[in-house]
Amino acid sequence: MIKAINIHKKFGNVEVLKGVDIQVEKAQVVSIVGASGAGKTTLLHILGTLDTMTHPEESTLLINNIDIKRLSAKKIAYFRNEQIGFIFQFHQLLPEFTALENVCIPALIKGTSKKQAEHKAEELLNYLGLSHRISHKPEALSGGEQQRVAVARALINQPAVVFADEPSGNLDSESAQQLHHLFFDLRDKFAQTFVIVTHNTELAQMADKVFTMQDGKIIP
Repeated sequence: MIKAINIHKKFGNVEVLKGVDIQVEKAQVVSIVGASGAGKTTLLHILGTLDTMTHPEESTLLINNIDIKRLSAKKIAYFRNEQIGFIFQFHQLLPEFTALENVCIPALIKGTSKKQAEHKAEELLNYLGLSHRISHKPEALSGGEQQRVAVARALINQPAVVFADEPSGNLDSESAQQLHHLFFDLRDKFAQTFVIVTHNTELAQMADKVFTMQDGKIIP
């Protein structure tokens, strides 16, 4: 599913990633842990094609058997839309749109018809227990509900992998626990792959595999 070898990243003279190797199999929930500043989010952004690596000629990045380094910027944008989902600590929902409309956005960008996008979005929101909140805007939703809408949005294009950056970091403990169990339900039901950066010890311990980062490297 994901094979990354010798990933480096510099910001000016600061080397944030110092040759990271990571491999993730399909239908795994993988967590990346470590202290703040260890390079977790930088790595997640590179794996998710939101950022580029330094010295790519010395590195490998394969996602779903696609060599990311061989793609043009335009093809990377298409690939990201079709193959990758994102969930962030802050839900990033558009406040002027309803839950249903927010979930539909990636599908509409992909070129899916409005009717098909809305049907798929309704299915996902129903599955996530939000059938009664479809027409509500984000301000009318609880934090946990907003994050579940963000999960539905991440899933609508049936991505190969979902990357999550501190997805429960802004939630109360009960909502966080519900979200954590949801990831594993989605893994079991849809064979969905997740790569999750987290400081949450409970979530990290639940994962199929845990990678610990320290000073820009993954340590044993």
